Amino acid sequence: MKKWMIVLMSLMLTTPVLAQYGRTHVHRLPAPPPPRNSYRHSVDSYRYSCDAYYGLRLGVGFATVNSDDKYLDGGSMKAGLNASVVAGFQLGHYSPVYFETGISYVEKGGEGHYEGAKFTYGLNYLEMPLLIKGFVDITPNFSVQPFAGGYVALGISGKIKDFGQRQTYSSFDHEGFKRFDGGIKAGCGVQYEFLYGEIGYDFGLANISHDYFDTSHTGMLYTTIGVNF
Repeated sequence: MKKWMIVLMSLMLTTPVLAQYGRTHVHRLPAPPPPRNSYRHSVDSYRYSCDAYYGLRLGVGFATVNSDDKYLDGGSMKAGLNASVVAGFQLGHYSPVYFETGISYVEKGGEGHYEGAKFTYGLNYLEMPLLIKGFVDITPNFSVQPFAGGYVALGISGKIKDFGQRQTYSSFDHEGFKRFDGGIKAGCGVQYEFLYGEIGYDFGLANISHDYFDTSHTGMLYTTIGVNF
């Protein structure tokens, strides 16, 4: 009887020690990462679970044409529409930096005066942005997205309106502008869940003047709103 009591008391004393040892030395495997393409309602989890995003944009731009040729100088702003389809691709796994491109319809141009008459210049382009964009998380659902890069554009339509003679001309004929344009694009976007908005500036570097002795450059301040998928 005494032997069983001694054994029982020994077990009662050693059990807490063994239990503590087990808790201390057990090797738990880390929780598996979430699926690569899992869907979550936050900017952070949305970004880090996807390699790419796609977006739609619609907005307005305020454009100018600055030219050495007084006939083509439209230094006053002209408002126009811009609409885009974009795609962003992650630069490295779990990286907060993306490469963004797409295709945009952009209405540029300007307004000016020549020999007392008002002129307006409409320059409508298909434009391809080539941007590097960063994501800075402010909250789990809200991020700030600065971007910078370049763009290339092809003129597809547009009119020069001479209000003095009450006549219109093609913007891209031999007396107007070249169709090719390219330059620098920079700005900043913000995203709340899947809603997106941005403001930016296009600074044209290409000389769109046909005259080798004059230079003409486009410029546009713009803002857009849209969604990212």
